[in-house]
Formats: sequence, structure tokens, C-alpha cells
Amino acid sequence: MLMKDLKGKKYILLIVFIWLLGLPFFLPAISSNAGDKDNIDDIKKRISEKEQEKKNLENEKKQIQQGKRNVQGFIASLEGKQNELYSMIGELDAEVADIQANIEALDGQIGIKEEEIEITRQELIAAEETALEQYNAMKIRIRYMYERGENYYAEILLGAESFGDFLNKSEYVQMLNEYDRKKLNEYQYVVDNVRATKDVLEEEEAVLEETKQAAQDEQDNLNTLIDEKKKQIDEYKQQIADQEELIAQYEAEEAAQAAVIAAVEAQLAAERNALAEAERIHYNGGKFCWPAPDYTRISSPYGYRIHPISGVSKLHAGVDLASGMGTRILAAYDGKVIAAGYNGSMGNYVMIDHGDGLVTVYMHASALLVSTGQKVSRGQRIANVGSTGNSTGPHLHFAVRLNGAYVDPMPYLRG
Repeated sequence: MLMKDLKGKKYILLIVFIWLLGLPFFLPAISSNAGDKDNIDDIKKRISEKEQEKKNLENEKKQIQQGKRNVQGFIASLEGKQNELYSMIGELDAEVADIQANIEALDGQIGIKEEEIEITRQELIAAEETALEQYNAMKIRIRYMYERGENYYAEILLGAESFGDFLNKSEYVQMLNEYDRKKLNEYQYVVDNVRATKDVLEEEEAVLEETKQAAQDEQDNLNTLIDEKKKQIDEYKQQIADQEELIAQYEAEEAAQAAVIAAVEAQLAAERNALAEAERIHYNGGKFCWPAPDYTRISSPYGYRIHPISGVSKLHAGVDLASGMGTRILAAYDGKVIAAGYNGSMGNYVMIDHGDGLVTVYMHASALLVSTGQKVSRGQRIANVGSTGNSTGPHLHFAVRLNGAYVDPMPYLRG
């Protein structure tokens, strides 16, 4: 991440450095004569060009930001898929754990079954040995009887000393035959039973082994699936890392663009300051022209007086120039109209800024011939004399304000 930050910073510094190298060629030449009106149009043109350049740069910056947002959205999507895989792996791990526990349980059952089989195997060996002993003893008797011939039992019976002895010997011969037959049957039963038990146990063990193998196969499949999911996560991580690298590039471009925009804004500020200075009005101390030239009588001078309407003594902050209705009202000096409208007290009025804090006011006009923002020249007709607002008859109330306070207009009119 540190390397990415360093790369981004180097990228920004490189772009800004290259841009600054070309800055002297793009910076406008500010006229030393800021008041030169011929220079104003050039400054306005440069301002318009810089504003367009700034607009283009901001549009490019928005495109960069949109690209960055798109990549961030893609990263969020990748992270969402990655988290899904993590969740899936967690579930698969739980299944593997369950299967492993099942396998361990089966191992325990198989171990028990193997012990049972071993015990049965030992029992079978013992039973077979016992049966073999019984079988060998029976063979000895059979061989003995065979060697003695069929007269053996007859000799036993004929050798009886009495009838009772005969019956006993007859019963003995019968019991001997029954014993041999019983032992032969017992031999066969024991062997068959033990073998059957052993077969059942071996079948159960085989089933357990198959179950264990199936569980192991399922576990192997799950582990394979987990490995695949982990590979997918690694792929998503790589994609996220690649996209984060792209984000870093976007951020570097965005920062570089912001630096260029800031530089253009600084140029714009310089140009606008130059324009403001070029358009700034300066009063050069010249004499005002008479603002109501058709009549030159002052009907009420500047100073304190009894107000003709309110009857109260107060400052008359201007001079009233008696004039006929509709006669001319002229701009006393070059300037810019900063207000032109109607007021309940002033009636129709005009205010002109002459620069350096000097403003002239023209009240009670019957009609206004200029509008706010308009530039006027000394002696230009700006309104007609009237009696609007608080007025007792047609006249021009002419006032002068210096730095926000009313002053006597006569020194400016007399020069």
C-alpha cells in the first residue's frame, strides 16, 4: 500500500510539474495600465477561456470520479462474492467436521467389531479344536469296532451273566451309539454356529468399512470443493488487488486534475482581480456638470432646514434644483449606475458611482432613462424632472455621498 501511495504521489507531482513548466506560456499578461478600457475586453476574453478550461477540467475530473466509483462498485461486488465463498467454506468446513466425527465414530464401531470378530475367531478355533477332539475320539471307537468286527456288540451282549446284565449292556451299547451321534451333531452345530456368527460379524465389518469409505469419499469431495473455493477466493483477491491498483491510479489522476483546476482557478482569480481593477472607476477630481441645466435656481440648499412636509428641523442632505416638469436630468460626472428605481420617499431615483467612494443621487424624477449597471458619461441625460415621492413640486433633489455619508454637493458643482 505504501508503494501505491508513493506511486500515486509521484504521478501527481509529475503531472503538476509538467503543467507548471508550461504555466508561463499560459498565464495571461496583466496590463500594467489596469484602467485602460481597451484591455478590459482582452481580460474578459481570457477569463471566458479560463472558465471554459476550468469547466472542461471539471468534466474530466467528474469522468475520473465516475470511473473510480465504477471500479469501487466492482470491488464491492468482488468482495461480496468473496464473502459468499468464505461463508460457503465455513459451511463446508462444518460438514467436513461432522463427517470426520462420523468417521471417528465408525472407526470406534469397527474397532469394537474387530474385537468381537477376534473373540469369535478364538471361539471358532476352540470349537474346532473341541470338535476335532470329539471327532478323533469317535474315529478311534469306530476304528476299534471296525477292527473287532460286527461281532463286538454281540460279544458284549452274549457275555452278559444275567438278563439284567444283558439289559444293562444293551442299554450301554445304545447309549454309546447315541453319544457318538450326539457328539457328532454337537460338533456340527458348534462349528456351524461359530462360523455363522463369524460371517455375520465380517459382513457387519464390511458394511462399516463401506460406510466409512463412503464418508471418506464424501469428505475428500468436500475438501476438493473447499480447495476450489479457496482458489476462487485467491482469484477474487487478485482481482480486488488489481482493481485497488486501478483505484490508486484514478485517485492520482483525480489529485493531479484537482491541482490543475486549482492552478486554473488561481489564474481566474488573478484575471478577475485584473478585470475588477481595470473596470474600477476612479474620480479624478474634475468639476461636475450642472445636473438640471434647463433651470439653475437652487430652491433649497444643503444644510438644516424646516422640512416642508413634516415641519421638523432636519438636515437637508442635498440641494433642490427648481426645474420644469419633464426637463433634463444629466449625469454630473462619468460613472456607473448602481441603482435606478422607485422609493416611497425618493420617488423615481438614480444613483451613480464615480469611484473612490463618491456617489451622486438624483431624486423625484418623472421618468428614468438608464438602468442599473449601465455606464454613463458626464452630461448624459439619465432622467426627466418630476415630483414623485415626498415632493411638493417639480424639482431635482441632487445629493452627493462620500464614503457612505452625505456631503455638501456645491464644492463639486463649483469645481
